[in-house]
This record gives sequence, structure tokens and C-alpha cells, in this order.
Amino acid sequence: MKANVRTSWQVTRSVWYALFMREALARTTADRMAWFWMIFEPIAVIALMVGIRTLVMGKNQLILNAEFIPWLIIGLMGFFLYRENMIRLMGAIDSNKGLFAYRQVKPVDPVLIRSFVEATLRSFVFLLFIFVGVLLGLDMLPDKPLIAIWAWFSLWMLGLGTGLTLSALNKLIPEVGNIAKLLALPLLLVSGVIFPASIIPHHLQLFFLWNPIPHGLEILRNGFFHQYPVINGVSLVYLWFWALLLLCLGFILHLRYEMRLKAK
Repeated sequence: MKANVRTSWQVTRSVWYALFMREALARTTADRMAWFWMIFEPIAVIALMVGIRTLVMGKNQLILNAEFIPWLIIGLMGFFLYRENMIRLMGAIDSNKGLFAYRQVKPVDPVLIRSFVEATLRSFVFLLFIFVGVLLGLDMLPDKPLIAIWAWFSLWMLGLGTGLTLSALNKLIPEVGNIAKLLALPLLLVSGVIFPASIIPHHLQLFFLWNPIPHGLEILRNGFFHQYPVINGVSLVYLWFWALLLLCLGFILHLRYEMRLKAK
């Protein structure tokens, strides 16, 4: 009797499903505080920013055509989606090193699955904030849902590309991972997360927009507040240029140095 031979896609799908279940359980149940930190971190940052606005800047409206707290929540959620993919994907290879004894499992597989798990969890937390915000009377429903979803997806792809590239470079050059972690806080400050891009002097906006993250955040906010002013030069095309470039670079590094990534 002829044995059933599975196709390459069937094997890959089985590997991804097993990795997804492993990663999802590890992410949500291994650490009892995982859900707490995913929800508490943005709440703490929001409380800090609101406190600074109230104590230092008074009651003046800082954001044109948008409520400050919803505007801040949306920016933080979009940035955390990118940051978690950038940082957490660097440890995906080491966390699954024992599985590389199976020839079906490639170093790129746990990186991709971890990114999907992170995006799923962050999307759930974002929807939870939207739901609670609506119950509290905040303007948290998107005026242009399709644009908001596309901007959210674009930020995920940018984070995936960054994390995919860094996951390989971190194994080949360990110092790269340390530098990337140090950049997390400066990126928060220079990506327009806690201040609107429109307040930046015009002659500095060009340098500000070299960073692809603000392009995604500004379009995401515009999807929630249709009258929110987006500065000239903001474009998801530019964000996708970097996302595709980093995705290609990441896949090339994983393909070229697969054996070294398994061995290290």
C-alpha cells in the first residue's frame, strides 16, 4: 500500500500550528503577570502623560480635532505593536533552539509565529481599550475603519520586518540586540507617540519623517479622527518601502545563514 506523502505546505502548516500553540501558551500562561503588564503598561504611560499635561500645560487643548486621551491611546497602541515585534522577535530563535533538531523546523518559523502571536495579543488589547473607552464616553470608534485597520496592519508589517532582520543579526552579532533594546525609549520620543507631528517646526519635519513609524501612527490616528490634520509628507507608501525592504533583508539573512542560526 502506498504511503501518504505530505506536501511541503502541509508540513509547514503543521509546524506553524504546533509553534503557534506553544508560543501562545507560553506567552499567556507561563508568566502569571503577562496579561497584567500588557494592559497596565499603556495605562501607566497614559496616566503619566495626562498628569504632565494637566500639571505643566494646564487645560489647553493640545491636539487639533481629536480628544487627547483617545489620541494618546491610539498612538501608544500602534507604537507598542511595532516595539513588541522589534524586541521580542530577537529572542525567538534561542527560545526554540531545541526544536531545530527536527529538520522541518527552520529558524525563521518561530520568528514568524511569535510575530503573529504578538500581533494577535496586541490587537485584542487594543480592542479592549476601544471597548472600555466607548463605555466611558471617550471618542474611540474609528471614523474610517478600513484606513485604521490598514494602518494597524502596516505597523505590524514594519515591526515584523524589523524583528525578522534583528533576529538574524542578533544571533550573528550579539551587540546588535543590545543596541536595538536601547533604542526602544528614544523611538518612543521621536515617533510622534506623545506629541502631534503638527507642532514640530516645519524645517524639522523633514528629518522627523525619515522615521517610518510616525507615518503609520499619523494615518492610524486619521482613521479614528477624520478631521485630524496629517502633515505633508506622511504616507504609508514610505512605511511600506521600509517594511518590504526589511522583510526582504530578514528573509535573505535567514536563508543565507540558516545553519549558523541553528548552531549558535
